[in-house]
Amino acid sequence: MRRIRAAAAGAVTVSLLTAVTACGGGSSTGGGSNDSPKTLTYWASNQGASIEVDKKVLQPELDKFEKQSGIKVKVEVVPWSDLLNRILTATTSGQGPDVLNIGNTWSASLQATGALLPWDASNFAKIGGKDRFVESALGSTGAQGKDPAAVPLYSMAYALYYNKKMFADAGIAKPPATWDELIADGKKLSKGGKWGLGAEGSNPSENIHHTFVFAKQHGADFFTADGKPDFTSDGTVAAVKQYVDLMAKDKIIAPGNAEYAQNQSVSDFAKGKNAMLLWQSASANLKSQGMSDDAYGIAPVPVQSGTPGTGTNVNSMVAGINLAVFKNSHNLDGATKFVKFMTSDAEQKILNTAYSSIPPVKTAQTDATFNTPANAVLKDTLAKSAAALPQVADESQFETTVGTAVKTLFAAAAAGHAVTTESVKAELEKAQQQMPAK
Repeated sequence: MRRIRAAAAGAVTVSLLTAVTACGGGSSTGGGSNDSPKTLTYWASNQGASIEVDKKVLQPELDKFEKQSGIKVKVEVVPWSDLLNRILTATTSGQGPDVLNIGNTWSASLQATGALLPWDASNFAKIGGKDRFVESALGSTGAQGKDPAAVPLYSMAYALYYNKKMFADAGIAKPPATWDELIADGKKLSKGGKWGLGAEGSNPSENIHHTFVFAKQHGADFFTADGKPDFTSDGTVAAVKQYVDLMAKDKIIAPGNAEYAQNQSVSDFAKGKNAMLLWQSASANLKSQGMSDDAYGIAPVPVQSGTPGTGTNVNSMVAGINLAVFKNSHNLDGATKFVKFMTSDAEQKILNTAYSSIPPVKTAQTDATFNTPANAVLKDTLAKSAAALPQVADESQFETTVGTAVKTLFAAAAAGHAVTTESVKAELEKAQQQMPAK
């Protein structure tokens, strides 16, 4: 996220800080106070099944970087529930890390604060050049026409994961390709204490990702072409209702999923409690929870009808993690070296293999590791049927307000209350009223 450029931008950031419910403080050892050329602080996002898993993945690589460069990296793995708020606090206090992971959907919002180092041609040259990166990944690094605020690190796409045995036992021969098929299959699978599909109803980011895709499939978006919020159009209301109705009306998601916020639906799928899961690059997460690769299949996320493709058949957001540098770091040279290391072909192969994600670096992506049948679905989705969330300054507020509105609707559904077009529109109106005035 980026340092504030003007008082107006500051007001936006403050309003967002009050809107984010997760509480997190700034780092006491951030870039602003780190004047040693031999140390760096790094906030990593929680990519694996747990923070401990991430530490096991990252520490050998950080040790390798220290051996090569003489620079020690002090890493903190920050849960997703805290990460955005921690970063926003750091942009205002100046007590942030030197290097940090950000969700790629936040790029434009954090760019607007001015806190992050812009990746202009000169900075890209220090890490091997901008043309090393896949174009779709670069599309989620900041506002169009501006130097990127971050560098792509991991690329991901949503897919439908399905339990092969549960499908066979229910007499279902193939994964659903449309939402009507998913609902029909889900109803066959929702019995005996097990459910057709898992969800994370209390996770605003997950809610946004899915409703964004539904909106695209309804030919709608949550922002107008000039970047103004448009949360209550017929298409966006229909999109949110369709998603929540998977619990409220179709009853293929367990009511308890309304309270899920961090990986619980993945755990349920791994344990055979749910037959299907909509998730970003989940294979490594599932494996770490004891689910063998041959126990599940991977298919494209369903669409309204037909085959995924351009236009209304978008079936994933362009998911991924970007690597950013705080502009006020006292070790910009070391931070740049670390970004170069993390985006090198060798490290891209190691890290993206560990997290079952796709390297956003072209030359690393050609490795045989990333040409498995499972990865083929993800790569095909990213290439043909994924769309970037709006790269607008208010995107983070959008995730918070609309994601929380969907959370409220899931809670209503779990409590047995009716979820109607009117109640959905009312929640989205409230969300739009919380957005910064234009």
